[in-house]
Parts: sequence; C-alpha cells; structure tokens
Amino acid sequence: MQNPTALIAEDEPLLARALAAELAQAWPALQVVATVGDGHSAVEAALRALPQVLFLDIRMPGQDGLAAAAELAELWPLDTVPMPQLVFVTAYDEYAARAFDAQALDYVLKPVQPERLRRTVARLQQALAAPQPQPGPDALEQQLAPWRQLLAAAHGVGSTGAAPPLRVIAAGDAAGNVRMVPVDEVLYFEAADKYVRVLTATEEHLIRTPLKQLLPQLDAQRFWQVHRALVVRADAIEQVQRDEAGRLHLRLRGRPGDRLAVSRLYTHLFKAM
Repeated sequence: MQNPTALIAEDEPLLARALAAELAQAWPALQVVATVGDGHSAVEAALRALPQVLFLDIRMPGQDGLAAAAELAELWPLDTVPMPQLVFVTAYDEYAARAFDAQALDYVLKPVQPERLRRTVARLQQALAAPQPQPGPDALEQQLAPWRQLLAAAHGVGSTGAAPPLRVIAAGDAAGNVRMVPVDEVLYFEAADKYVRVLTATEEHLIRTPLKQLLPQLDAQRFWQVHRALVVRADAIEQVQRDEAGRLHLRLRGRPGDRLAVSRLYTHLFKAM
C-alpha cells in the first residue's frame, strides 16, 4: 500500500516547516507532496498531486484557505480519486479553538500544538481507513456533504453574532455618486475581480465589499449561495437546467438572458422535493 500523501498551504515559511516537522513525528508514513504559500497555488498543486489530506491555512494572502477549499470542491476529479480529507490551520485563539471544537471541526493551531496535532492525525488515519462511498447517485453527496459542513462551520468561526439583514446596498458609480439599491430589488450578486456585481432586473452596480463579507449580512432564507462567486435571490429562480455534463444552471425571473452556474457544493439545494 502506498504511503498517504498531504499538501500544506501556509503563508509563513517557518510555520509551514514546523507543521511538516511535527507531522513527520506524529505520522511518519505521511508524505508531504507539496508546500505552498497561498490559496491559488494550493489549488494548482492539489490538482496536480491529488493528495489525500489538505492542510489549509484559513488566512493567506490573495485567495484564502476557505476560498481554495471551495474551488477544489468544484474542480476535484471525483471520477479519478475521492475527495481528500480537509484540515484547517488557524492562529492560536481561545475563542476560535472553542468554536472549532463546538462544530467538531478538525483544525491545527499555530504555533503547532503536538498533542492537538496527534488527535487530528488519529482522526485522519481513521477516515482514510474507512470504506469509500460506493459508486451510485448518492456517492457525490456522500463525499461533498462533509466539505460543505466544514466550510460552513469555518466561515462561522469568529462570528460575533447575527446582525439585522441588509435592506439597502450603497453602490458607487463612475462619477463618484452613491446609489442606494434596495436589497429587495437585487436578483443576484457575483464576485468579479476586485468588485462584486449587484444585478437587478434592469441595472448593474459594482461594490467593493467582498462576497464573503457581504454574505453574512444577507437574509439566508432569501439569498442562497450557489457558487463560490455567486449568490442568488431564491424567489427569483425560475428554472433549474441540467447540461450534457450533468451540471446545473439557473434561469432567473427578470434576467432571462443570464445563465448562472451552480457548483457541486450547492446542488443539494435543488433536489426535487
């Protein structure tokens, strides 16, 4: 049997080396096939090496660990290898540690805590030894559901409590004016480069607030994330279409010409009742 493999994504080289050294002590059979310093590199290296375990720092320059995990969930070649085990790396913080533990979310603290890492290694070894999902219509969901839960829990770590949902969006224009856009008129939000596009039935606006910061301010019952770069108003969805490759796309009332892709992580939202 081949040795298990892992990727480490950590933007601080000393901490990356410390984690690799501690893993060598706690899990001698584990082969670290790549060490990278940002989320984009993590995605590229993971898709090349297809490791069985990912250690992703939550906060990294450019694309962070959460965004990298969401992208890998969409791009991972499930027809070739099963989804890897996912472990988040976070700076030591008592509140964050309690929050992770409350969600039963596996994590590694910075600086590395040997005893905590050994517990994580034991869980990973157990998970890798477990039988893999059998091919069939439910196999995809069996593999994606744990990732979906991990990402949702990790996004909530550090949250200070729910605020009232936004009612208006302040969007600037090229002339420097600010337009107050009622959230009730928004059909979807789409991340684009350094901006987020705000689409109504008749207009498009740009805002600088990142989608990951905007999402917690929206009513989760009304606005659904359907892709790492896309949030739609649920009651505006008119039709869910499946293409030749089996991927889902949405058509919205008010913007019939727009065809919006649904990523793997969110296909469960559109199962027939």
